[in-house]
Amino acid sequence: MPYNLTNCLVIGISSRALFNLEAENTIFENEGVESYAKYQQEHEKDILKPGAGFHLVKALLKLNSMCDTRKTEVIIMSRNNADTSLRIFNSIEHYGLDISRAALVGGSRLSPYLPAFNIDLFLSANAEDVQDAINSGTAAGIICTQPDFEISPLDEIDQIKIAFDGDAVLFSDESEKIYKEKGLDAFLEYERQNAKKPLPEGPFARFLKKLASIQKQFPTKEAPIKTALVTSRNAPAHERVILTLRAWNVRIDEAFFLGGVEKSEVLKAFGAHIFFDDQPVHIGPASKVVPSARVPYKTE
Repeated sequence: MPYNLTNCLVIGISSRALFNLEAENTIFENEGVESYAKYQQEHEKDILKPGAGFHLVKALLKLNSMCDTRKTEVIIMSRNNADTSLRIFNSIEHYGLDISRAALVGGSRLSPYLPAFNIDLFLSANAEDVQDAINSGTAAGIICTQPDFEISPLDEIDQIKIAFDGDAVLFSDESEKIYKEKGLDAFLEYERQNAKKPLPEGPFARFLKKLASIQKQFPTKEAPIKTALVTSRNAPAHERVILTLRAWNVRIDEAFFLGGVEKSEVLKAFGAHIFFDDQPVHIGPASKVVPSARVPYKTE
């Protein structure tokens, strides 16, 4: 009987998001695919260092050892072909990551395969692939691949901490458009008028709800996943956010309404293993202290 992925939290991740492949990517960009393929084949036995998404993946896979049934699956999704991917699988085996599935598309676009694997979250350093994923309705982020902090493969994570921006990430960009087009006063007035009306879902709403469904299977104080909302909103624009999460029957463990205060120090204090935001002005500083991914706007 075919293995059913619909009951799992399914993460699709590129090899460059999981491992540090910046030197190899430079070869690809400067010398082309043939030089890249040759280099990977010549270094098949060389174990890759962890990348920005490594700790998140390791921790999510650990959920499976805490439960009677599998809760998470991780799929390697790469534009590499099978012949150049042995180094990736050798590194996966070296670190003991419970990953056995992959989509290796040999330069083709990955977005058609996201529904085939029931992907709930797609992480990649390739902006085109992430944009395609967002356009197709899959939660996705362009992961920042060169953090200033050390990523140790030996670190054990007992609780996964995931942080989200609000507008254009968890919620639609409806209100953000008003702020950009008409300014802060118009935004605040719009939020006052619509305070009791739940915000429309954004690209990460379904992912958050799936995380919440896993959280509910554990006592609150023992939940292996902890979530945070880190938003530039503040009072009085906070009420609509709180009522929206209540309408979704979703528990956010910590919420920070910063009103323009820098997000990076809050994220560092929270200890986020990944942070999702749509604004480069926030992602840049955040990526220096915690793994971060930018969520692009949906395009027609």
